[in-house]
Amino acid sequence: MIGRRLCAGGLAACLAQRWIPAAAQTSERVWRVGILRPTAPPLPSDTTWTGIPRALRQIGYVEGRNLVLEHRYASGNLEQLASLARELLAARVDLVVAVSAAAARAAREVSATWPIVMFGNFDPVAVGLVASLARPGGNVTGVVIAPDGTLAGKRLELLRQVVPGAHRIAYLSPPPDASSALQLAEARKAAAELGVTLVDAEVRDGDYERAFAALVAQRPAALLVAAHTLFVRDRARVIALAARHRLPAIYEWREQVVDGGLMTYSTSLGWTYERIAWFVDRILKGARPADLAVERPSKFELVINQRTAQALGLTIPQAVLVRTDEVLE
Repeated sequence: MIGRRLCAGGLAACLAQRWIPAAAQTSERVWRVGILRPTAPPLPSDTTWTGIPRALRQIGYVEGRNLVLEHRYASGNLEQLASLARELLAARVDLVVAVSAAAARAAREVSATWPIVMFGNFDPVAVGLVASLARPGGNVTGVVIAPDGTLAGKRLELLRQVVPGAHRIAYLSPPPDASSALQLAEARKAAAELGVTLVDAEVRDGDYERAFAALVAQRPAALLVAAHTLFVRDRARVIALAARHRLPAIYEWREQVVDGGLMTYSTSLGWTYERIAWFVDRILKGARPADLAVERPSKFELVINQRTAQALGLTIPQAVLVRTDEVLE
């Protein structure tokens, strides 16, 4: 009897010893990643912002298994970014993906040690986020679209080529921040060189009707839409107002042109999301942001929506068409 009890106890211990390592092998650390945006939450129909979770999933980070995403949105109120960043710090996230210069600066002001992966269309050296692109030197790195400028000048030049008679061009501006100030300065410089009068209006409190009314009152021939997450989120409203006022417009992303905008000169959102996911993965595996060079696109593409051009009664000059990477019919 005693032998049987010892045997049974030994078997139980043996089974326990076999079970414990098996459980350990199937367990995974759950990473917490914060995503800080200056805009309002996306609309249910808008799949643009699902790009980051999708890119993370492709390299093994799956929500509900080994990943928790903490989203925070400032809804256009940039002053709220600091308090939202503190919420993420209190939530003990492992790193923050900061969309826009304002979000990255708010996150860094809250903590100089937690890793920050930035993303946006701004010069991170000029706004003081990194020491240099090659050696960021602090707790911030990531992807920037045009670190040597904002592409505002190049977009204005292309828009003028498509609408050669445009001597007055409107500029739709986001709420002021470091990035928007650089864009406006670059657009004004390009306008002066092209002999174009630039008229701008800021979108305040999401009032697009008022902003467009202010622009249209100055009788512009075309529209440059600033690069900003706000205008990506609200692209349907911006595109509809541009169409209503018959303004040929150039935008930041191909997705805005797919949805009815006239043209864009930029890189791919898909590429940027893949690179953001790469930075997240490297940092979660132990790399320091200070040692990861800031990335920028190696190629930019000109995309034109031919249907929108026809609706506007606009003929795209052949000199522009031969330079176009994609024409949406």
